[in-house]
Amino acid sequence: MGSLTQLQRSIIIGNLLGDGYLRIFPGRKNALLEINHSLKAKDYVDWKYSVLASISGSKPKIRKGNGKRMAYRFYTKQLPELTVLLRAFYQNGKKIIPDDLILNPIILAVWFVDDGSKCNAVNFYLNTQQYSLEDQNKLKVKLKLLGLEVKLNKDKIYWRLRFLTSSLPKLRELISDKIIPSMKYKILSYNPVETYSNLREVKFFKILQYVSSASRRMKI
Repeated sequence: MGSLTQLQRSIIIGNLLGDGYLRIFPGRKNALLEINHSLKAKDYVDWKYSVLASISGSKPKIRKGNGKRMAYRFYTKQLPELTVLLRAFYQNGKKIIPDDLILNPIILAVWFVDDGSKCNAVNFYLNTQQYSLEDQNKLKVKLKLLGLEVKLNKDKIYWRLRFLTSSLPKLRELISDKIIPSMKYKILSYNPVETYSNLREVKFFKILQYVSSASRRMKI
């Protein structure tokens, strides 16, 4: 890919599958990539910039988004290699999945941190609602080549991909060591904040049991 390293290319493709997007400014020849996340994901954006710094302009900056949202973003330079990717991943201004897309663990890790979610310890999703059903079925095939089984899951009026429970150990094996520490909560089977809250509830429940038991003993 010319001036892109394999790592840079993988991160860019992971971004394109997730939250990143390519565009060409009017009157310009080549495309650039915008990386834009919530300020809460500052470490994640800084990590992306550290890998893409050689093809980027200025460092990430804070900007005010919609409502009270504070965003943190940066742009890459305009490059012919990005124009090639734009032509592969966009059709009539809408993202598509190229037939020749090949996933690897780095691409998957970035994609999952960008667009993955979990409802509990066994329900992990890729929020692929922006893609057509045809493209989501392509993604099912491409994920299977990595040893991952997914199925289409209805999310209101849209569809997304859900990992089968049997594939979760493989998913963690592939991407856990490729995710920066501040974002690992997305792939762990628990959320540290949720776990702390649950522990408090368990302790409170045990206190209630103890009080109830003591009260019964006193009545006897």
